[in-house]
Amino acid sequence: MTTTDVQQVREFRMPDVGEGLTEAEILKWYVQPGDTVTDGQVVCEVETAKAAVELPIPYDGVVQRLFFEEGTTVDVGTAIIAVATAGGAAPAAPAAAPEAAPAAAEPAAEEEPERREVLVGYGPRTATARRRPRKAPTAPVAAAAAAPAAAVAPAPAPARVSVPVAVPVAVPAAVPVAVPAPEQTARPLAKPPVRKLAKDLGVDLRAVTPSGPNGTITRDDIHAAVAPPQQAEVPAAAPVELPAPAQAAGDRRVPVKGVRRATAQAMVASAFTAPHVTEFVQVDVTRTMKLVRKLKESGELGPVRVSPLLLVAKALLIAIRRHPEVNAAWDEPNQEIVYKAQVNLGIAAATPRGLLVPNIKDAGAKTLTELAAALQSLVETAREGRTPPADMQGGTVTITNVGVFGVDTGTPILNPGEAAILAVGQVRELPWVHKGKVVPRQVTTLALSFDHRLVDGELGSRVLADTAAILERPKRLITWG
Repeated sequence: MTTTDVQQVREFRMPDVGEGLTEAEILKWYVQPGDTVTDGQVVCEVETAKAAVELPIPYDGVVQRLFFEEGTTVDVGTAIIAVATAGGAAPAAPAAAPEAAPAAAEPAAEEEPERREVLVGYGPRTATARRRPRKAPTAPVAAAAAAPAAAVAPAPAPARVSVPVAVPVAVPAAVPVAVPAPEQTARPLAKPPVRKLAKDLGVDLRAVTPSGPNGTITRDDIHAAVAPPQQAEVPAAAPVELPAPAQAAGDRRVPVKGVRRATAQAMVASAFTAPHVTEFVQVDVTRTMKLVRKLKESGELGPVRVSPLLLVAKALLIAIRRHPEVNAAWDEPNQEIVYKAQVNLGIAAATPRGLLVPNIKDAGAKTLTELAAALQSLVETAREGRTPPADMQGGTVTITNVGVFGVDTGTPILNPGEAAILAVGQVRELPWVHKGKVVPRQVTTLALSFDHRLVDGELGSRVLADTAAILERPKRLITWG
């Protein structure tokens, strides 16, 4: 492959499409090798932990290679597609590992610095990233500094006259000079997502033994560094115990990734971080259901969809306005409670990709008509899998409507960073004491879970009671709102 050929190949790398996400799964390729692409053309669809996003290519040219197949999870910053630019025909790409490809294409980034990959959350590069080659003398010097004097003698000696017994005597004099140099200049090789993982887990990369190509530190190396010694014995025992269940007829395994994996991690973190308290109340919502029917028939709210969830959301927002301390978040590093100025109301939506919780920004300031329009748009976008990552960030309080599944109530788990979540059960006709008589009324059950670090029992009870009171007598939407 000539230098001219290499300069005609541009590689497009996986961008950060979700503000700090470290990886994304390739859902679908829209192009194949040999196809002609233009600047801005969508070449693939990827799914992050927050949403599905289409990626446009920032080059004109001919597709030379797709580095990954559909269904593969790729780290941010890794090359995913190679394009021959400037009308030149590039040589067939060798069957090499994806990690090896970026090195061959780096000269192109230097020859054409004016074109930058700019996507949501990606940002223009200010410099060309180049992986420095590991110097050969570094490993022996570091080993000599860390090992005892007795271990220096067996070091490779054919190319250097260091075999005589005098070597151990010379080492102490050389160590003070040689040791600081590697610590200041030899930076461990690792991808940005791996460095972030190491930082989150408190692992010093210099103390990790690399297992990747060219001495690169991988995710497995980081996990191995923090895993207790006992875990090393688990893989040996697993093959003996698992074969029978794994081969049982009818078993099916599905990899957990994307939105489902993010949801699972968030729920575990929330359940074991925030002390949950859940309170329940049964409410006669007969008047509210009548109001919903009247609003539908009158068309007073325009073309937007009117549902009981709309009035539940408005009732909760009014209750929060009456008790603003519930709209808060816990700042763990600073050990402070942050009281939020606006209510970003999250609505849990079941989608084919898993549970999504987009939120309506500053929902407390919206009128009933504005809230209805925002709620309808939010739910429709979520079910289509097109919710942008920004809509799923910054939520403060959430509503989950389990009643649509015929469920009476539940104990919802808080979204991380939020103070409360309200579960709404199905509306059923039940015998109820109304004006001194037992008559059939439409009744539902509300369940409010809250973080007891932020919300005490009194505050949580008042918010739940006010929400129920508004739904029982919806005219309070006007008198209290």
